[in-house]
Amino acid sequence: MAVDTVLWSRLVTGLTLGFHVIFATLGVGIPLMIAIAEFIGIRKKDPHYILMAKRWSRGFVISVAVGVVTGTAISLQLALVWPNFMKLAGNVIALPLFMEVFAFFFEAIFLGIYLYTWDRFKNPYIHWLLTIPVVAGAGMSAVFITTVNGFMNQPEGFVMQAGQFTAVNPVQAMLNTATFSKVFHVLSSAYLTGAALLAGIAALAMLKRGGSAYHKKGLNLMMAVVLVFSLLNTLAGDVSAKFLAEHQPEKLAAAEWHFETESGADLILLGWLNAEHEIIGALHLPKLLSFLAFGDFNAEVTGLNEFPPDEQPPLLVHYLFDLMAGIGFALLAISSLYFLFVLWKKRNPLNKWLLGLVALSAPLAFLAVEMGWFYAEIGRQPWIIRGYMRVEEAATSSPSVRILFFVFLLLYIVLGVICVLVLKRLFNNNPAELEMEKWLQAKPNKTATVAEKGEPSHEL
Repeated sequence: MAVDTVLWSRLVTGLTLGFHVIFATLGVGIPLMIAIAEFIGIRKKDPHYILMAKRWSRGFVISVAVGVVTGTAISLQLALVWPNFMKLAGNVIALPLFMEVFAFFFEAIFLGIYLYTWDRFKNPYIHWLLTIPVVAGAGMSAVFITTVNGFMNQPEGFVMQAGQFTAVNPVQAMLNTATFSKVFHVLSSAYLTGAALLAGIAALAMLKRGGSAYHKKGLNLMMAVVLVFSLLNTLAGDVSAKFLAEHQPEKLAAAEWHFETESGADLILLGWLNAEHEIIGALHLPKLLSFLAFGDFNAEVTGLNEFPPDEQPPLLVHYLFDLMAGIGFALLAISSLYFLFVLWKKRNPLNKWLLGLVALSAPLAFLAVEMGWFYAEIGRQPWIIRGYMRVEEAATSSPSVRILFFVFLLLYIVLGVICVLVLKRLFNNNPAELEMEKWLQAKPNKTATVAEKGEPSHEL
């Protein structure tokens, strides 16, 4: 039987991106949390926050190591799996790809200095300043690679001549119309997910072993960050929706199962389609799609039937969009509820069911990131470069791509297992309470600081 090389090319890249996005998200989100924790620890002279920064940075290094491997795999696959795409667009996307590598090395250099200079400076703020280039480098890596994705969705900065991209302006290609909305969404979701992960770990530890001062402070801090970035991520989603309505209306229409062009269009949540493409069991929110798309309840929204059938995205993107948006609002609700309980003195924010919700928010945040990226990629179909090159035109014709899929699958299984085992040994064999006790014994001045403050209260 003939090998469907286009299908296997999609599977290889989907597998790699699905695995890589976990570590890419951690690589962008966690450095900011480390910087916040260390800054608060220095300001308050509280060793608990300093210890958070130390422990989180150790785990972060492991995720960076895995992310390097998976990121390299993506670069390799661009040449092996999508050779025609690179032949056409290589001269356009070369600059952001190079800048992404530069940003990573910039981050890695300062991360190494940061890790090996704990307690080496009289003024602790000097050590904290090293987190700034780490945070900036991680963020710029995300920015540069996202501009490539933005170009694929909204190609600009070139002239099409004889089937080739000529007169290329790489800066204009990077700063394409899609860049702002995509970068805003990617960064806000990465910071939200990083905070949700650390809050979830603290909540899980408290459910298992009871509340220590370390975990209570970490939970409070990260839930505050979750609340802030949940709000920003909601705003980013609104900006993205308005971008799609104006520049990629077929993608928005597919996500909302909006088939006919109409004014005052309803927002459709949940539901399913029958064989005649009739929507069953969905929630219809009157005129809300028009408002989401244009800020006007009576605005006209383009329907999917306006586009040729062979240029319409798969309708399953509706489920991906609903999951992504639903989880985003759930994280906002959980963090709001948490601080409502904190402010409402009669309620205990550390009760088991609320801690359970916080712990659940960590995997949900990663699921939302996965759904968001799959929506972004599947919603662009059938194009790899929207309007210029289809996926089947870009894919390799080599049947060996099927073997490549299983090679990378094995690689990611090995990497995933090793990562989990290393993190487990790194933290399970060295709990925060034990490390704090050892650290305070080695640093008498810090013991005095804690003694002056007294034992932390069980109330937040």
